[in-house]
Amino acid sequence: MASSNSSVHNGHRQSVKKKFINNGLDGFNPHEALELYLYYAIPRKDTNPLAHRLLDRFVTIAGVCDAPIDELMDEFGLSENTAVLLKLLPHMSRLYNESKLNSDNTIELDTIGDVIKTKFIGRVEEVVVLLLGDAKGKIIFFDVVAKGSINSSDMPIRKIVDLSIRHNARLAFVAHNHPSGNALPSTADVNTTKTLAKTLRAVGVRLFDHFIITDDDYVSLRESNMLED
Repeated sequence: MASSNSSVHNGHRQSVKKKFINNGLDGFNPHEALELYLYYAIPRKDTNPLAHRLLDRFVTIAGVCDAPIDELMDEFGLSENTAVLLKLLPHMSRLYNESKLNSDNTIELDTIGDVIKTKFIGRVEEVVVLLLGDAKGKIIFFDVVAKGSINSSDMPIRKIVDLSIRHNARLAFVAHNHPSGNALPSTADVNTTKTLAKTLRAVGVRLFDHFIITDDDYVSLRESNMLED
């Protein structure tokens, strides 16, 4: 009987894998996609019930991946490898999106907000991101420059200026996220942006925009007429 159950189990897994190979995740329910993903950390166990339990608790795949690692291990009995695999998913997604920047790394003003937003995929903490361009409009630096409980008073102005000088930048974009979900800039955000723009201008760098990022939206201070040259 155990052999028969194993055969059925393996047959189901192969069927699910073949469905993905033929159609990607089109047609998959969230629990089916999560079940498939968990195959690669739990090779000899039915992952369907676990996928359902995780989604019952955390509602979405994003919620599962953003859950505390100790909760995944202690309350769901996941091994460290399985918990790490789940936590790795959004971060690999971010790297994947970043790697699809246009091949010549040219700054396209119409899409730069969407490009910068990719740096925030999978972030549950507050961070500040800096993107620098050279005199030809090429991206020469794109990375996180501050982490933690970020508010406008914590904007790392000196570090941003030092990086701009070190990379011989001529154009700068900054962004920080509001995990609260409210993308509207505060008065402090606007005032800090003006201070940063003035400081960068003194070293020959133009602060072109400051983006406030949430999970599904962002606000451009320039487009909102809150940033002047």
